Amino acid sequence: MSGTETTEGAGGAGGNGQEPWQWEESTWRGHVGAVRAGRPLRPARWPGGARVAVALSFDSDHETIPLRNDETQPGKLSQGEYGARAGVPRILRLLRDRSIPATFFMPAVSALLHPEEVRAYVDAGHEVALHGWIHERNMQLAAADERELAFRAADTLESLTGRRPVGIRTPSWDFSDNTLAISRELGLLYDSSLMADDEPYEILDHGEPTGMVEIPVEWIRDDAPYFTMDRYTGSRPYTPPRGVLSLWRDEFDLAVEEGGVFQLTMHPHVIGHRSRFAVLRELLDHIGTHNVWYATHEELATYVNRECPPAA
Repeated sequence: MSGTETTEGAGGAGGNGQEPWQWEESTWRGHVGAVRAGRPLRPARWPGGARVAVALSFDSDHETIPLRNDETQPGKLSQGEYGARAGVPRILRLLRDRSIPATFFMPAVSALLHPEEVRAYVDAGHEVALHGWIHERNMQLAAADERELAFRAADTLESLTGRRPVGIRTPSWDFSDNTLAISRELGLLYDSSLMADDEPYEILDHGEPTGMVEIPVEWIRDDAPYFTMDRYTGSRPYTPPRGVLSLWRDEFDLAVEEGGVFQLTMHPHVIGHRSRFAVLRELLDHIGTHNVWYATHEELATYVNRECPPAA
């Protein structure tokens, strides 16, 4: 699939009703080869002689997760409101005090609920990027619906920031069979939803180089799995905050050793709580003892794309 071509229906095509163990080789090869990691995009050097590139990101979901789930009760919505009311101001102060640029992936509904927050991101020099319309689950959407929401979200963020977004992180990293084609139609520079490497790479579309940069994510480097609490499910913060600090510090240290990228995904309604925010501050204290290049996801994608051209 390339360009604007999409398939109808939510989820994968599967094997025409067959069990996976019944598939022909062409079927499973087709699924695996649809969206694939292409050429690596790790440059020989980072700006300023830095040993490592650091890309901090915050998914400003706020009230959109309960709204997406049709949970409209005040209690659930207040958990999201905390991110905008308490978490974001803490984060912006910390980034300002340490002169660190970051990328804020924001659902359009969240941006419409908090337009002053969007302006604060822009005024501080941070990047605002796509994160769906209402934190919808792309793999449950028909192609036409996913496309319509993506374009509506891009138009909304452009109207609020004065600039068309150039990157996307799909809500919940829900990357459907149609997401790549829609992202290419939007003309995006990068995606940050896939997990095929520690380092950036070019995305392949059925073997075809797309020119789109992937800045990989991982649940290991996401605050939500460690700190989320849901009273009705088994989701509990089992890992002590400084246990997460140890994990993230180890991820960073090996990125330094390999001369690569340390990318981190956080949420204002999660990392913004005091005991969790202390982890972020201590992590930045550790990072600050090294020669690093802090970059927005856009800056990182632009740099690696330029420094790692396709082979002649």
